[in-house]
Amino acid sequence: MKTLIEIFPKYNIQADVKLGNYTNTRVGGPADWCFWPKTQAELKEVVQYANEQNILITVLGNASNLVITEDGLSGLVIFLTEMKQIKALGNHIVVEAGAWIIETAQMAYEYALTGLEWAAGIPGSVGGAVFMNAGAYGGQIDQVLESTDVITADGRLKTYAAAELAFGYRHSLIQETGDIIVSATFVLKPGKRSVIGAKMADYNERRAQKQPLEFPSCGSVFKRPTGYFAGKLIMDAGLQGYQIGDAQVSTKHAGFIVNRGHATGSDYVNLIKHVQTTVYQTFKVDLETEVRILGRK
Repeated sequence: MKTLIEIFPKYNIQADVKLGNYTNTRVGGPADWCFWPKTQAELKEVVQYANEQNILITVLGNASNLVITEDGLSGLVIFLTEMKQIKALGNHIVVEAGAWIIETAQMAYEYALTGLEWAAGIPGSVGGAVFMNAGAYGGQIDQVLESTDVITADGRLKTYAAAELAFGYRHSLIQETGDIIVSATFVLKPGKRSVIGAKMADYNERRAQKQPLEFPSCGSVFKRPTGYFAGKLIMDAGLQGYQIGDAQVSTKHAGFIVNRGHATGSDYVNLIKHVQTTVYQTFKVDLETEVRILGRK
């Protein structure tokens, strides 16, 4: 049987790729196959073939808000980082899924459009941000998204209006459908560049002061429990600085787990479980993970 590389020789497909070279945590074992599509047409063709052949597909965007164990991932892993065009059209910004949300916020600033200031420092892709309804500082994707284009499991291109995506806290319908986000259209409001820029600078300064940007991490690990702050619960449980292997509850912000050097996916998973157990035993509060934890099935 021909390999994916032989079937699609002109596409950027590689075999046996160490995922830790691409994840923000710097952890993760090998993937059977990795694919970096440059266009929707490439993506559609390969997705359709993979589904016809029952090849498992995992979309990682730019691999920021997740932990991959050292056994890696079966099947085909798709990175959308080459699909990164951003266009401003009046009050709209149309963005391919692999573009950084930071760059999208910067484009909005350049065109004096307000509504994405909160995203100025979020190190994730647009596709990932829509997938998980990302947010910060009172802003959230569902407040500014007009529509998103996806490729369905059978290879069709489909458009969802924002109202169809059943957005909730760190949730969207895409998490259930298995669709692959290929682009998003944001609708923003005219604003003053000076005001927009000042807000972005303020949010970035706050982020730099509070978040452990000096170490690899997967971002905020836990969802905010109703009535509490995850970071404070973890700190009050005496876990700030707690370490398993080289995975550590950040000493700067207890809601983050950082890689102090040579952490493994298992270090992360075991530390997450330890934090969840300790916080529940201490405060009877369940901490639900915001990050995706992935491994071979």
